[in-house]
Amino acid sequence: MALWDKLKAELIDIVQWLDDTNDTLIYRFPRYNNEIKNGAKLVVREGQAAVFINEGQIADVFKPGTYDLTTQNLPILATLKGWKYGFESPFKAEVYFVSTRQFTNLKWGTPGPCTMRDPEFGAVRVTAFGIYSIKIKDPAIFIREIAGTDGEFSTDEIQDNLKGKIGMRIKEVMPELQIPVIDLESKVFTMGEMLKERIAPAFEGLGIALTEVQVQDVGLPEEVERAIDKAGAMRAIGNMQMYTQYETANSINDAANNPGGLAAAGVGIGMGFGMGGQMGNAMGGAFTNMVQQPGIASGFSGGAAQPPPVPGPPPLPLLNLFVAMNGQQAGPFEAPALQQMVMSGQLTRETLVWKQGMASWAAAGTVAELAQVFGAVPPPMPPA
Repeated sequence: MALWDKLKAELIDIVQWLDDTNDTLIYRFPRYNNEIKNGAKLVVREGQAAVFINEGQIADVFKPGTYDLTTQNLPILATLKGWKYGFESPFKAEVYFVSTRQFTNLKWGTPGPCTMRDPEFGAVRVTAFGIYSIKIKDPAIFIREIAGTDGEFSTDEIQDNLKGKIGMRIKEVMPELQIPVIDLESKVFTMGEMLKERIAPAFEGLGIALTEVQVQDVGLPEEVERAIDKAGAMRAIGNMQMYTQYETANSINDAANNPGGLAAAGVGIGMGFGMGGQMGNAMGGAFTNMVQQPGIASGFSGGAAQPPPVPGPPPLPLLNLFVAMNGQQAGPFEAPALQQMVMSGQLTRETLVWKQGMASWAAAGTVAELAQVFGAVPPPMPPA
């Protein structure tokens, strides 16, 4: 009797999995050398599936519920085992529990910048990152294609693979979205939905459902961010002349904080020229108004008419120009900065430039608005 009790103890009569982790995708039931008793109970909880594998071949798949393991409930395994008339003896089979719940907060990111064509800024290199969620949709395909015979398969083992797939796919998809780069950050929800729709079919081939894609941030080049900030400031100020004076004052202040640098001194001179012309115009207009008022005019010379003041040079035009430097675009620059670049030799008539409204990049010497900038710079000194 004791021998029979010992043999009964070797038989498994309840097959179940209580998951106390938050990252396990697949768990192999620890049968070892034990055998599953005929008529044993299989308990599959919500958020789980149970897969029976016989000699490396996937047999039966069970959804949530409680089952008595008999030939009626194991039709494929019964066929593989050759149980034509039912079985009374214990049997051996590997049982894999698969977690079918959602796994969230998995991180993705583009492995490098992707190039997008923008109607306002031209070709722009953009990066993005966020999180995504998955769940196992087809346990049999997932075991066959991904997990194999791994007895305990977690999200860490697949996350790098999925992160690479989603990152590379997003690099391909983002240029196809046709969303202007200035609107990307305000369209992150729309981007996430579009990316999920485009990428989900590739995940289904692995037995995985892509349930959510979130775009948390979009990275733009610094020069594009500066251009966006400057455009917003111009719209907020509304007065181009006041904005130019504000920019000029800031540039001179920055140059004054670095008095030892030749570039700072040059920028100060260039900005000073532009600001001086504007101040001269303003003071000249004020003086003219004073002369035109009889009471004020007589205070200067007994009522005699005074000759009109000599007008100063007109202010340099606002260009907002991009310049090709060392094979890359820089800018945008306004007239005072461009004038300093001409003086330092960084900008010549052959340098390629572009601004909004131009069909393509062109030599600076062919842009009419730069004639005044080139004309305001004296020619080089003759040799001694």
